[in-house]
Amino acid sequence: MTKQRTQPAPLPPEETMRRAVAMRDTRYDGRFVYGVVTTGVYCRPSCASRPANPANVRFFTDPVSAAAAGFRACKRCRPDSAQDGSVSLMQDLAKYIETHADEPLSLGRLAAQVHWSPAHVQRTFKAVLGVSPKAYQDAARLRRLKIGLRAGRSVLDSVNDAGFQSTSRIYGHTPRNLGMSPSKYRAGGAGETIAYAFRQTVLGPLLMAATDLGVCFAQFGVAEHTLVAQLRAEFPQADVIASAMTHSPELDAWIEAFEAHIAGTAPRPDVSLDLRGTAFQIRIWQFLLKAPTGRVMSYGEIAAGIGTPRAVRAAAAACAANRIAVLVPCHRVLRGDGGLGGYRWGLERKRALLDRERVPRIEAAVAG
Repeated sequence: MTKQRTQPAPLPPEETMRRAVAMRDTRYDGRFVYGVVTTGVYCRPSCASRPANPANVRFFTDPVSAAAAGFRACKRCRPDSAQDGSVSLMQDLAKYIETHADEPLSLGRLAAQVHWSPAHVQRTFKAVLGVSPKAYQDAARLRRLKIGLRAGRSVLDSVNDAGFQSTSRIYGHTPRNLGMSPSKYRAGGAGETIAYAFRQTVLGPLLMAATDLGVCFAQFGVAEHTLVAQLRAEFPQADVIASAMTHSPELDAWIEAFEAHIAGTAPRPDVSLDLRGTAFQIRIWQFLLKAPTGRVMSYGEIAAGIGTPRAVRAAAAACAANRIAVLVPCHRVLRGDGGLGGYRWGLERKRALLDRERVPRIEAAVAG
């Protein structure tokens, strides 16, 4: 079946395009290309080539349209390259959102900022950054909220400074990212109990910790005290306790199941997880959780799997930000060329985990 090509956004007014070409305005790269009749070449608006006679210039929505009209791509500005000015433009727009996160940012206002149509901004921003402009602003507001709370500001002041319209919206939506109410987060987790258990495993020292919502931390390290220090850094005032049967029997059971899993003698334990991150990060982690055990994927496949095929680097960054080793199986993500790529807990551990997960598949193939 032939895949249908998405309809390109309409061309800007001709006067606007001619001005963009004359000024070599990078903001319009990706919005249109122009061809020069006398040379048979088409270029980006920002191309540094010698200005053409305006009478010989033709405008097209995209490289495909220009090529269909008989023009060939400029070797200087490479308008047929997948990388265009829209990437840097959307990155600049993301910085604008960060700076103005506390203000109402309609899609129309963002579109006016880059001189694009709202639909084109929505589509391109999501393709480049991996999330919609609104989701990006929500994440920026949450970061502001956390900074204010950690600095000791009141909940009300922190909420207002972050740009949330009311405290009810905070209490209704942010606990899944903060892992607790804003007042508890402001106090550095005061009043919150986080139980942890430490084990020497076949893959080295491991610390697992859980809130009432589920496992929030599972990391390998050098020693128990360094891992506990990492845990306390997130919640400096929380009641961080070593797990005991009287306090958290579930955590002991979970970590025993976890250890059996990484030793290759049991499936991945079915435990509740307390995922904390940006909207995009959580989408990546949830996608990994749904993948069949033992299946390896590339960063590109993951980005495409959540509907953002151009957000490969963002997908890799989300895997690197994962705090819950093995249970959120970022070790199964490889580079596009099949190489191991990175792993925050060391490539030897990544290789060992992949090798252990391949064994059941090999045994099943032999048995079949």
